[in-house]
Amino acid sequence: MTSLLPAPRRTRSGDDRADAAHRRPLVLLAALAGVAAACSTLVVCLAGGVVGWFLTDAGAHGAPRDGLRVGALGWLMAHGAGVHVEGTAITAAPLGLTLLAAVVVWRLGLRLGDSVSGHGPDADAIADGMRDWTVASATGVLTLGYAVVVVATHHLAATPATSPSLLRVLAWTVLLCGAVGGCGVAVGSGRAAIWTSFLPISLRAAAAGAWRVLVWYAAASAVVLGIALVVDWDAAVNVMSQLHTSPGAATLLIGLCLLVTPNATLFSGSYLLGPGFAVGSHTVVTPTAVVLGPLPMFPLLAALPDAGPSPGWTPALLALPPLVAAIGVYRTLRRYPTSRWDEAALRGAGAGLLCAVGFAVLAALSGGAVGPGRMADVGPFAFQVLLHGVATFGVGGLVGALAATALTRRRAD
Repeated sequence: MTSLLPAPRRTRSGDDRADAAHRRPLVLLAALAGVAAACSTLVVCLAGGVVGWFLTDAGAHGAPRDGLRVGALGWLMAHGAGVHVEGTAITAAPLGLTLLAAVVVWRLGLRLGDSVSGHGPDADAIADGMRDWTVASATGVLTLGYAVVVVATHHLAATPATSPSLLRVLAWTVLLCGAVGGCGVAVGSGRAAIWTSFLPISLRAAAAGAWRVLVWYAAASAVVLGIALVVDWDAAVNVMSQLHTSPGAATLLIGLCLLVTPNATLFSGSYLLGPGFAVGSHTVVTPTAVVLGPLPMFPLLAALPDAGPSPGWTPALLALPPLVAAIGVYRTLRRYPTSRWDEAALRGAGAGLLCAVGFAVLAALSGGAVGPGRMADVGPFAFQVLLHGVATFGVGGLVGALAATALTRRRAD
């Protein structure tokens, strides 16, 4: 907020330069931030494409431009474009690249917000209700700069055979830059601190609890995925041996597994909630039943449980989501204490609801078509994940909130 206070007249040239640094041209800075955010991850993907082309057959076939095109298509896929491979649609996004792009947009959004914090009215005027378009303008121009790089990349990399969807990638770009970049600009410029100060304390506590539970639950899902992969490590090694890959191709395949690890983590979280996920049409993977069909030779699929009746201990995994929610909300409400039971229940249930919605959205983005035929249906059952998440995280958040309130009342007594 201090960056938004009206600057008094100063005689020292250093102070004048510092103030001028926060009043640089908004349009120029935002456009450069958008282009830089897009190009930084695009360059990484282009380099990865060239490295992958060389590792496949030591450059014996094709040319470096083929690797560049594959890297550019991978970057577009990370933004939801989807591609066609030999006539088969591949619509699942490698969320590892998407997560990298989101981190870059967030960091540059923070820096952009700090640079344009001197634009618009000061903090007192904003608090009095004066309209301030600084964040909206900066976010819009940042999105436009990012979209220019997206359109140019699509024009240069797309072919009639691959035909990535430009509309989908632009929609993902607006969502990425608007949500992640806009929040970064708001936080970096100090506007977020002003705006959130007018929100009810219950809403702030619920949002903080939902964010903590979501992060902790994603970490717990990743741990469960890692344990499952370690338990069936021999199966993963067997898959690699049956593929008869060269060391370079094996390295490329491991890198691809890392790119889709966030997708697999969301699959694992959906499994722990109960609805599970599908790995092909007419399949289901849940703690109580596993129905599988023929699977492609992919090492990460070794973490799948065996088909047939599940062991008697797997339903106990359903207790992990409410436990994580209870602990996360309990830790959060230690920072937002209240002695009222109704207020605590509202905060805990609200945190669980927000977390359920957020995880369901991520689960919906993690699936898609990954091959021909039955492999066109792969991913969690998003709507069922939402329903189970509302009940599971809601109950866990409620228990955690009541426990935190009981501790507060005990200390008060």
